Amino acid sequence: MLTWFFPPQEMSGIAAHVHGLAGSLAAAEHDVVVFAPPWRGGASDPAGVKVCRAVTGLPWLPDEDEAAHAASTCHHFVALMGELDGWQPDVVHVHDWRLAWAGSTISDLTDATLVTTFHGTERVRHGGHLPTGLPGTVHSVESWLALRSDSAIATSAFMVRAVVSGLEVDAERVTQIPNGIDAEWWARAQHPSVQHAQRAPLVFTWGRVQYEKGFQVLVRAMGLLRHSHDDLRCIIGGTGSYLAELQSRIDLDRVADRVELAGFLTDEELLGTLHRASCVVIPSLYEPFGIVALEALAGGAPLVVAETGGLAELVRSTEAGLMFEPGDAEQLASCIARILDEPVLAQRLGDHASAMLTERYSWETIATSTVAWYEATRTRTADR
Repeated sequence: MLTWFFPPQEMSGIAAHVHGLAGSLAAAEHDVVVFAPPWRGGASDPAGVKVCRAVTGLPWLPDEDEAAHAASTCHHFVALMGELDGWQPDVVHVHDWRLAWAGSTISDLTDATLVTTFHGTERVRHGGHLPTGLPGTVHSVESWLALRSDSAIATSAFMVRAVVSGLEVDAERVTQIPNGIDAEWWARAQHPSVQHAQRAPLVFTWGRVQYEKGFQVLVRAMGLLRHSHDDLRCIIGGTGSYLAELQSRIDLDRVADRVELAGFLTDEELLGTLHRASCVVIPSLYEPFGIVALEALAGGAPLVVAETGGLAELVRSTEAGLMFEPGDAEQLASCIARILDEPVLAQRLGDHASAMLTERYSWETIATSTVAWYEATRTRTADR
């Protein structure tokens, strides 16, 4: 597997997905190797998985040239094959456009099947259109990767449609396999950070801090709730390119006393905060799946999500949370107030969530589906 995002340096959904899938495949006695960016500290890699880390750029590349950094990284990822002592994969599984060239090259060198999971696309990320500059470049790489891959995976029906129509992929070459979750880990009451946690008037959210994640909408909603819920506080965990602008939004809306930007959170900090929260909000303007939603539900926190993409699919089909129109701070404030003021509603949402997680989103289930798709792809390509 090739990934641009991988724990512990990233809190993104892709990082959690690759980590969980790799560990579950290894537990099922498959040989699994992950190529990932560097990490200087002691990484907590999945048991049974060999993780090789490469340089992700060269010092003379301009910081803003993301495509150049991707090309440099692909060069170093291919060189990681030298660390495998002759071992070769049957399947090369790519999880981000930045690693398209590395995935294609390694597939050619080893005669392996090439599979790509599209966790999102640039066209969807920009509301169906492509601005000039980098978005057009990314879309071109995504389109080439989709054409070059033997098959593709998307994490929701919304993303399947986006890959088929936006990247012009034959529908029979794309399947839907959702993100998974280790529900026991997120729910474990015996963890030290959870043992003494009590629900407080606290709204919590976390992830990569980017404009499309909609955290600025949550900031506005907190301002609207100031008078009706004076003791309510909000914590936003994570880092990203929109962090400075988000802090400015907090200052302009005069909610610095109510909204905290916590930065990177360790597993213990994340788990402890989740189990103290009255609700978790996912205010994304765009979200192909939203693994944070599963993590919140597993932690027992009532959920409020924007009605967009995979988030809407997840909640609409299970009644495991409340939804609001993306970007509408007033609707979001109303949903938060309902959960705070109606404990029976909060309990009902939690009951729906527990049943849904057990049935659909265990990593064992996701890994089994992924292996079946690998095998189906290999059989189909062998017949050509």
